Amino acid sequence: MGAGHAHKLYREGRSPVHALPPHCKIAAVFCFVLVVVATPREAVWAFGVYAALLAGVAAVARIPAGYLLKRLLVEIPFVAFAVLMPFIAEGPRTDVLGMSLSESGLWSAWNILAKGTLGVAASVLLASTTELRALLLGLQRLRMPSLLVQIASFMIRYGDVISDEMRRMRIARQSRGFEARGVRHWGVLANSAGALFIRSYERGERVHLAMVSRGYAGTMPVIDDVTASRAQWTYAAALPLTALAVCLTGWMLI
Repeated sequence: MGAGHAHKLYREGRSPVHALPPHCKIAAVFCFVLVVVATPREAVWAFGVYAALLAGVAAVARIPAGYLLKRLLVEIPFVAFAVLMPFIAEGPRTDVLGMSLSESGLWSAWNILAKGTLGVAASVLLASTTELRALLLGLQRLRMPSLLVQIASFMIRYGDVISDEMRRMRIARQSRGFEARGVRHWGVLANSAGALFIRSYERGERVHLAMVSRGYAGTMPVIDDVTASRAQWTYAAALPLTALAVCLTGWMLI
């Protein structure tokens, strides 16, 4: 995992958040999400505080609001599901804008939207301030099973390789005047998919043989040993600890 690998979510910067070791940020985000999930849905104000905390982290990391909001669009399918819940859920109903909606469905929709949005926002902030290679090193530092880390590493790297291969095949088809305009062209696309699978499989075999010839025995060498000081752990723990205080207050007030 020594080779660099950029990803589209990462936004290069020199902020204190960028400078934190990756395993500190991963642990902080994981604990923050757990606290958000454990917060009672009736404590509406608490979710506003969580959003303010994430906004503060984004400000310190110099992540623009538009950049963050654009990447929150990934949760649109969950938003669509949440919107349907007040209409299909059972139980006591209430009138909202002339529509009869389920009270339990409204609470469930709010619960999904609030907690899901905060979780996605925290994940986007993590990805925006941490390089992909550093994320993998952080997972390894947190004692995640090495086999899972290797699978994730290969998946990320060869995902781009396969994407480039698909792009080259598309350009080759277009250079020969091919355009998929209907069902009668599906056969050509199916043949292209089969060729892509065979090429990917053969490339995987060649890469594995090359790794074995260089001494690969089931584990990847760690070139960068990332460590964290007590001050860095304290700095990273500020977000989840503050959120925990808000969560406990929410439970006491309901």
